[in-house]
Amino acid sequence: MSKVAGSIRGMPASGRADETDGGPPTAMTGLQSEAFGPWLGRQLRRAGMSQAQLAVELGKTRAAVSAWITGRAEPREDVKAHIARILGTDLASLVTRTADVPLDLPLAWRHRPAHADGGREYGNVAAFAFDADLSVLAREATQNSLDERLETHQPVRVNYMLHELSGDHLDTFLKGVHWDELSAHYEQAAAGGQKVSRGLRAALDELSDSRSLLLLRIDDYNAFGLTGPEYGDGRYAAVVRRTLDSHKTAGGHAGGSYGLGKATLWATSRFGLVLVNSTLGEAHEGRTHRRVVGRLDLPWHTLDGEAYAGPAWFGEPETDPERKDVARSWWADESTVRDLHLERTSDEPGTSFLVVGAHDASGDAETLQEMHDKCVRSLADGFWAAMIGGRDAGPLLEARVTTLRNGQVVIPEERVDPHAHHPALARALQAYLDGETVPELTAGDQVAHAQVPLVVTPLKRTGRVRDKGREHLAVLLLTPADDTDERFNRIVCMRGNRMTITEQRPRDLPLGTMPFQAVLLAGYATGRTGEDVDLAEAFLRASEPPEHDRWDRTEELTTSYERGALSRIKEFRHGIDKAARSLAVRREATRSGGPSVLRELLTLDTDTTAGAGPRRTQSFPTVRTLSAHLEDTGAWNVTVTLKLPDADDPWLLTPVAKFDVRSGGRPTIAWSLLVGSESCRAEGGHIIVEPGVRTAVFTGVTDPATHPVKGAFARLAVDILQPRKGAA
Repeated sequence: MSKVAGSIRGMPASGRADETDGGPPTAMTGLQSEAFGPWLGRQLRRAGMSQAQLAVELGKTRAAVSAWITGRAEPREDVKAHIARILGTDLASLVTRTADVPLDLPLAWRHRPAHADGGREYGNVAAFAFDADLSVLAREATQNSLDERLETHQPVRVNYMLHELSGDHLDTFLKGVHWDELSAHYEQAAAGGQKVSRGLRAALDELSDSRSLLLLRIDDYNAFGLTGPEYGDGRYAAVVRRTLDSHKTAGGHAGGSYGLGKATLWATSRFGLVLVNSTLGEAHEGRTHRRVVGRLDLPWHTLDGEAYAGPAWFGEPETDPERKDVARSWWADESTVRDLHLERTSDEPGTSFLVVGAHDASGDAETLQEMHDKCVRSLADGFWAAMIGGRDAGPLLEARVTTLRNGQVVIPEERVDPHAHHPALARALQAYLDGETVPELTAGDQVAHAQVPLVVTPLKRTGRVRDKGREHLAVLLLTPADDTDERFNRIVCMRGNRMTITEQRPRDLPLGTMPFQAVLLAGYATGRTGEDVDLAEAFLRASEPPEHDRWDRTEELTTSYERGALSRIKEFRHGIDKAARSLAVRREATRSGGPSVLRELLTLDTDTTAGAGPRRTQSFPTVRTLSAHLEDTGAWNVTVTLKLPDADDPWLLTPVAKFDVRSGGRPTIAWSLLVGSESCRAEGGHIIVEPGVRTAVFTGVTDPATHPVKGAFARLAVDILQPRKGAA
């Protein structure tokens, strides 16, 4: 208590609460002043002084001090000056109350004691809900930032920074994060045989051998920041203190709903360690800048005879006697956030998360360049639509990625451009936002639109008898694929803040369908308002699993909505396919450029003669079903059922196997075996079907030697192509 002046004397036997001037709290124009009572109470706790001791120092009654702290009254100005001297500060600080009285409270890690009932957690269960993959982290973290947009007329700005530390830079950082305090806990936690322990052991060994550490900082601006009290309800507690607390306040527009996404931050850290620096959109304790805290997720372990549950927090010691041995956030100075690599580039509200020991568990990105590229690609894939603005409103999101090594830029800042990564999809949405879509494709790079009905089932115990629900009209946008597109004939589906939810490929597309890209907008993504929009948004969100990557059966859907909810989701998906087929074939589109080789392969040769029409009817073979399994050799064994129209000539079809990998192009792989199983034959890599056959089945086995990755690591896609010479 070196900063508290005066001695501690005995407490009077009794006292009164009327020894104040009873005046109103001081108003400080332009400052976010905290109420006097809470501020004074916290200063006393920080100084280790009781209300009774302050009363003795002031020569007042304990009742008077209690009245100040509870907000029923305030002391006179001369008494405030005396309080300031006792606390070791000046009167101005007492009047403005925008900061705590400086005290030498040491930063430290405080570990949660093990459960008294003997229960143990060998890791954070929420972290296992997702893969420790950079693309998953980018999706979940950016979704959370988008949900927390503060000023709705401006985009959320998200910056991803990869920073590799070594040498003195590494030593300075480890000192700032009090690594020496953690080392013994890490060693004990890594000694177990569980999955998390084995991962920690590998990470510790690599840090020791390489003497380098990769940090990933995710900053958002124009976001609310981690507002709210240390332990009560609020954004801060939901992220830092709790699990499965979503605490979404985006007016129903939020992408997330499970409160699991934040766990990807800790899952991406090889050490389970994340540091946080937040600039608040609304003051807490009279402050808004540099609210800093660290959280560590370890498995259950013991150290020096004490058992620990696993989680730990880095901050100032809590001075409230009821929360002994707890660390709380603190208001850091600029040098501290600089040493912890948590400095922010502006005073705008938002939060910076620093993932310590970042890695990509999928194995696709190991070098800095690969990780940089994956971050860019993942942001583009998940949020390209949110980055596009229209005539009446700007984009919802901007994103950038930068990579450094020991403070020096090695890969310059790269702004994620949706038009560069997904040109056709971006063109489709841009046309919709600008009001330039057409009902049918007739020429050039137009964008056609159609409405797809979604019937929202009533919530249980709220609908009328035989109420079939409320219809919501989603919007389907379709445009010719770009010549550089490696993936096409897909529909990208979204709602809310226009984060990509899922992709689906329409079934029974006729061969000869022009390659296209399509976007499905539902709920708030349509840009409309109304009861049907609100209902559709909630309905679709309830049909999404924690990954928010599909619309299907979930517990929330079946328990919250009346019977038939899943059927309405299936009907919606079928309706999307139907609308896409209609828009894709109901036109005679011409493009300004010449047709690409791939487009030629997907167009049937109709072989006409002068004055005569096509020799075949205008219908085409389609894939009816496809089943596959992975053999022990690593090869894919595929059985394809074709549905064929009546024709005068034999059909000559070429099956092409491709790996539908998570990112990049779809590499073609070779067949080791191709045989006709029913009503067809295989010759020279082709499938030949005689005229009059309406259903044919063939089987193919891929050659593992041509697989770019193991078969189990990718989905298999089979394209059925028509060579230019159509008859056998």
